[in-house]
Amino acid sequence: MLVLENLVIGAGAFRVSADLSLGSAERVAIIGPSGAGKSTLLDAIAGFRPPHAGRILWNGVEITHDAPGKRPVAMLFQDNNLFPHLTVAQNLGLALHPDGRLQKSDRRVISAALERVGLAGMEDRRPSGLSGGQISRAALARVLLQARPIMALDEPFAALGPALKVEMLDVVGKVADEIGAHVLMVSHDPQDAQRFASQTIFVDAGSAQGPFLTDSLFSDPPEALRAYLGR
Repeated sequence: MLVLENLVIGAGAFRVSADLSLGSAERVAIIGPSGAGKSTLLDAIAGFRPPHAGRILWNGVEITHDAPGKRPVAMLFQDNNLFPHLTVAQNLGLALHPDGRLQKSDRRVISAALERVGLAGMEDRRPSGLSGGQISRAALARVLLQARPIMALDEPFAALGPALKVEMLDVVGKVADEIGAHVLMVSHDPQDAQRFASQTIFVDAGSAQGPFLTDSLFSDPPEALRAYLGR
């Protein structure tokens, strides 16, 4: 279980607060207006932004001050964060060995991860030789290799077309189910939440509210969510 206990994140006049609990192996969407603090909240959970106050706990153990590499979180960024001068296999290998030194056994593990996301045989390509959807799949394979119980997605598919984005959400769901991972997904698109997430957190006016059952939230949204949706 992931617990954000009286958490306050931000600097200067900007603050976003959260006091909520999320069960394990859940799919959770984080939605809200631009600038509300969705990515800020995800950064704090992943360890890239220290909180101003409060605690973060995973299965009862406090991780508030742990470095990102020590947390149970694998992050998938919007730009997918692949190094252009490295091959796909070398990019994925960084999830296994930060120094980039791969053994033959590592190559087999990397190939298996690529096969699971539909990129079999693409180990030696560079990112410039991949389509947008293939780059997203490669980045997802790297998250898979990290084998951490929380997958944090910061709008990684925002630049993809509708059909390809739906396909990628299905791939994420399949991978998460295979490894029993908890998924936190920031998105501006309510349809992403309704398609993918069983629960949704709504971030607005400096507060992360929820989690709500996604179907219930969108069938009878509160006034702030109605305004965001333009209803």
